[in-house]
Amino acid sequence: MNSDPVQQRLDSLTKPRGSLGVLETLVSRYCRITGETLPPQPRQGLYIFCGDHGVTDERVSAYPREVTSQMLANFRHGGAAINVLARQFHIEPVIVDCGVGRPTANFTREPAMTREHAAQLLKRGRALAHSARDRFDLAGVGEMGIGNSTAAAALLAVFARLPVADCVGPGAGLADLTPKRQAIERALALHQPDPADPLGVLAAIGGHEIATMAGFLLGASPLRLPVVVDGFIASSAVLIARAIDPTVTENIFFSHVSAEPGHRRMLAALNATAPLSLDLRLGEGSGAALLMNLLDTALKLYREMATFEEARVSNVE
Repeated sequence: MNSDPVQQRLDSLTKPRGSLGVLETLVSRYCRITGETLPPQPRQGLYIFCGDHGVTDERVSAYPREVTSQMLANFRHGGAAINVLARQFHIEPVIVDCGVGRPTANFTREPAMTREHAAQLLKRGRALAHSARDRFDLAGVGEMGIGNSTAAAALLAVFARLPVADCVGPGAGLADLTPKRQAIERALALHQPDPADPLGVLAAIGGHEIATMAGFLLGASPLRLPVVVDGFIASSAVLIARAIDPTVTENIFFSHVSAEPGHRRMLAALNATAPLSLDLRLGEGSGAALLMNLLDTALKLYREMATFEEARVSNVE
């Protein structure tokens, strides 16, 4: 007999063993992270980290920088896709302004931020994780920031040691990737970021929202707060966090495989898999919200299904 009480309960439910597939895996991981055999239905919060990027001066995005602040207002008024998903799934959205209207420096010409500023943002993210632990049992992280897929692609190139051409994609819909690729190549040639110095990498080519997300992940880890990570940009924050603390991924669920081409390479660099593959490239935490709902549903099944004994249904030993 399996000595794991969570697996014992899963196997005792009125279904063939293992027949709920990935849902059972999600339940097992969630219970292992929280340390609870029969956890309550989770209070859910989704943090949307927003920031502006000076590298947009290099024509790396199909949209102007002003869209970040416009979307921040849209989030606050409840009109974005993530607001609809959050209402549907009973998830509380938490909007985090990480520097909207105060962009990072153009990292093709100078570091995106100072090391001191990067460290302060990491500290802020850790503090947000501590407050999240008091409010929620399950947290998600998503983002909004015109130009941030450029920063994420640059981070992937550094930490995975990949050619820039293998890391760049259309982001919010850029047709010609040449300016984006060239901007990253110039930045990496200028700064020579060292993956052994993650704070230095973050300061050189990161973003305010990516730094704060990384801090959130670092803060959530020792608190045993399960965190669902969205797509390409949110996963780039994991690259930073893992380089600082290799254990940080132990409480992370990766939600989906983004349509952004570099995301599969990013997940491979993180030795991670994601249950959903829906060709999403919206950001905002949309993929995270979908997986949070799936995990919530899996926990509902785990908690409320009858066992063979309770239902007086014959079981095959």
